[in-house]
Amino acid sequence: MFTTTGSRGLYKAPLSKGLLLVLSGLTVMLALLPQYQELFVYDLQAVTQHHRLWSLLFGRLVCLDVKDSFCSALLIYNFRIFERRFGSRKFASFLLATWCLSALTDFLLARAFRSLFDYEVEELPAGLLAPVFALFVPFYRLIPRVPVTQVLGQIHITNKSLVYIVGLQLLTSSPFMWLLALSGLIAGGLYHSNVLWMQKLIFVPACVSFIGRNILEPIFSSAQPSGEAPLGMGATLDIQRQQRMDVLDQQLLLAQYNESTRNNRPQPPSGLFGWTRLFSTLRQRGQNRPPVQPPPQAQTQASTQPPPSDPSPVAEEQVALLVEMGFSRSDALEALRASNNDINAATNFLLQH
Repeated sequence: MFTTTGSRGLYKAPLSKGLLLVLSGLTVMLALLPQYQELFVYDLQAVTQHHRLWSLLFGRLVCLDVKDSFCSALLIYNFRIFERRFGSRKFASFLLATWCLSALTDFLLARAFRSLFDYEVEELPAGLLAPVFALFVPFYRLIPRVPVTQVLGQIHITNKSLVYIVGLQLLTSSPFMWLLALSGLIAGGLYHSNVLWMQKLIFVPACVSFIGRNILEPIFSSAQPSGEAPLGMGATLDIQRQQRMDVLDQQLLLAQYNESTRNNRPQPPSGLFGWTRLFSTLRQRGQNRPPVQPPPQAQTQASTQPPPSDPSPVAEEQVALLVEMGFSRSDALEALRASNNDINAATNFLLQH
């Protein structure tokens, strides 16, 4: 129930699976063989003064702290939605670009910190941490925020709250983790906004992508979930559908659980927020009411009149999003019209009724 981006595991995310297995495995091996940990220390002084580039390369890939490795693995698993949405090559290009940009930003921030506070930053936490923090930029800008519940009537819990909590845990795990987080956010913002056409300057070459697709992807690819049709020429349509479904998968499960618990206890007839007043027509859906047959003259008169125009046009994308969640098209249209095209309010009502 941690992830907010679907319950398909690592299907169609071979790069994320490879990072989880390889990096986590190396962290465990280094914990068992501490004599080799000095090779993976992210030492800024060794890079700048002794030109040990291998310290920069290895120190920014493998975590030496098991807690940091666990938190970063949870975040990579959650951010696998971007690999599904954009493809493995673009996802790898984002990680590569943010790794390079954040490496440069690390040294600039360390020098700025020394100039301001007269303190030399010698070592930083090791691991693929800055690119993980950089993924919070597209996560904040592209993943919609859907309210799930409230705490004490004031604090809103959304489908993204747990991800931010894990990121905060990772941020507070080391004294200078904030420097890596800041450099990662700067790098992610620059690359995601395509400043100075960075997306065209830093990317994974097609030859490298071809090698990874034919050699590494078969190794790290996950089996297709049961009960799902195989992908063919309609893979693009499936990806478009997954973009909508994966975002709301967890809150649907949470809503089903909350609904099952609410059915076991009595509820006030109108609810806390007065949903009946706002959605009076939807409260009657699904009830078996006897149809009222109009007189023949009224039917003839109604047939000659043009159909009334829709007083509140509804965006077709929002209707399709609610239909993909399992609601009927008529209920989705009614909820969106009654909520003035507020997708969050319409979703909350449809889930609770």
